[in-house]
Amino acid sequence: MSEVATLDALETQLAELQRTNGEAFMELLFKSYYRPLGNVVFRVVQDRAVVEDLLQDVFLRIWNNRETLTITTTFKAYLYRAALNAAMRYQERSKRQVALGEVQLPEEGSNTTAEQINGQEAEQAVAAALATLPPQCRAVFLLSRQEGLSYQQIADVLEVAPKTVENQMGKALKLLRQQLRGFFAGLILLLWKLL
Repeated sequence: MSEVATLDALETQLAELQRTNGEAFMELLFKSYYRPLGNVVFRVVQDRAVVEDLLQDVFLRIWNNRETLTITTTFKAYLYRAALNAAMRYQERSKRQVALGEVQLPEEGSNTTAEQINGQEAEQAVAAALATLPPQCRAVFLLSRQEGLSYQQIADVLEVAPKTVENQMGKALKLLRQQLRGFFAGLILLLWKLL
C-alpha cells in the first residue's frame, strides 16, 4: 500500500472515530502523530520538556473540542499547523533566540578544514543559524528538510500558497548561506543530512 493510500485510510479512520468514539479517536491520533510532531517542534524550540508541554496542550485542546472540531484540511495538516503555531508562539513569548555571537564561527578566509570542526560545533552553528530565521521561514525549511514534505504539502499544512512556500524556502536557504558563510563549503551538505 502506498504512503498516500495509507494516509488516506488513516484520515478516513480518524474522521469516523471522531464521530463515533472519542477515546479511540484520540488514541489513534496520538499514536499516529505525536512523535513526528515532537520532532518538528523540537527543531523550533530545542527543549524536550517544552515540546512535551506544547504537544500536551495541542492534544488537550483537540480532546476538549473533539465533538465540535471541524477540520477543513487533513488531521495531519491540522496537527502540524497547530503544533508549529504553538512552537512559534512559545518562541515569541520567551524570546529564546540563539545569538550567533555565542557560537565560535571561523573567520572568513581562514583555512579551517572539516577535520578541525567537530560535529558538535557544526550542529551548534546550524542550530544558531536556524534560530535566526523568521518563524515562517524556519517552519517551511523544517517541514521540507526534516519531514520531507513537498511544497504543496507544506502549503496545505501552513495554509499558504505554494508560491509562498517556494519564496520562504529560497529566503531560508539564502539566510542560512549568509549565516554559515564562514564555515567550510561542505557544511551546507551536512545541514541537509542533519535535517
